[in-house]
Amino acid sequence: MPINIDHIRGLFPVLHQEVNGRPLVYFDNAATTQKPLAVINALSDYYKKDNSNIHRGAHTLADRATRYYEATRGLVKSFINAKEEAEIIFTKGTTEGINLVAATFGRKFIQEGDEIIISTLEHHSNIVPWQMLCEEKGAVLKVIPINEAGELDMQAFDELLTSKTKLVSVVHVSNALGTINPVAEIIQKSHQKGAKVLLDGAQSTSHLEIDVQALDCDFMAFSAHKLYGPTGLGVLYGKREVLDAMPPYQGGGEMIKEVTFAKTTYNEIPFKFEAGTPNIGDVIAFGKALEFINETGKKAIKAYEDELLSYATEQLEQIKGFIPVGTAKNKVSVISFNINGMHPFDVGMMLDANGIAVRTGHHCTQPLMQRFGIEGTVRASFSVYNTKSEIDTLVASVSKIAKIKNK
Repeated sequence: MPINIDHIRGLFPVLHQEVNGRPLVYFDNAATTQKPLAVINALSDYYKKDNSNIHRGAHTLADRATRYYEATRGLVKSFINAKEEAEIIFTKGTTEGINLVAATFGRKFIQEGDEIIISTLEHHSNIVPWQMLCEEKGAVLKVIPINEAGELDMQAFDELLTSKTKLVSVVHVSNALGTINPVAEIIQKSHQKGAKVLLDGAQSTSHLEIDVQALDCDFMAFSAHKLYGPTGLGVLYGKREVLDAMPPYQGGGEMIKEVTFAKTTYNEIPFKFEAGTPNIGDVIAFGKALEFINETGKKAIKAYEDELLSYATEQLEQIKGFIPVGTAKNKVSVISFNINGMHPFDVGMMLDANGIAVRTGHHCTQPLMQRFGIEGTVRASFSVYNTKSEIDTLVASVSKIAKIKNK
């Protein structure tokens, strides 16, 4: 079904306000998406009606909270087509998911001289944990280069991949450029060498249909807040056989079967990796975000966002002084750019004065910015509730700003 934009925009209260005397145009969706009223209400309702700790209580509130919490795990399982709910671990976000793998799988299975491969496109959260692990273990970190369009050099990847490679951890979709990486090919080639693969799905899960069984990735980490859900919540998917082989991430309640002062036996997955009281209310509210996506339809969302991307790209490229950064053939709805002669922060401030919210800076991808020889970019990222009319507002504002330096 085609997108009913008026209906969808009506679901998001935050969009209907003025900023600096102008109607808000929210183009910072790659940083975080806005939340539909159903998500906001679900969070409020949990604390009004169902607030209780889960799994261990015998009373009605505990039972309700547990059922609602575990229902979201089932929705996530279906959303990414995992084989079973036990493969879904709730975390604080993509960052914690990656760190969990580094601290458990990494410390158990990565040895001195082993190799880990990442890419130039990575967010800092998919660089720093592996640097820390390699320093601790004496392992080697290798980096897949990119071309001028912001696409992975797959020939170079083939040369980097060896029998010493134990893990390949790459972003599915670049947060800074919008590039969609050929992850199916990366996974297949990595498995041929016996390496496990982790996908950073922080951006891809909100734009693309995800099937972890078809992809055959060993891990995928992503965040709820980029999927119209609450902040401070994420998911780590892992294949059962890999998760079972990994030690716990943290010690505490829920992740145990039995504790004595002599010995502790650990719980089954996913609870082995969910120590302590979890983020119950936000998990329950995240279920409503997934229901919103399912009701709208992933295919319809992607088709609409692709239309916005094409329209915005065509309009912006006509502006004198507009410098696109990242021109991959296969992209999601992200446009990263600079204005000739202007700092991206200054451009962002001028856009904000017109009520337009964009992200400026290095986008937690400093090595990527260094690859292009720039400090940062202006990033406009579009979601299903954005409109061509809003893009027209962006284009008009960028055009006026560009004329300051490019007369």
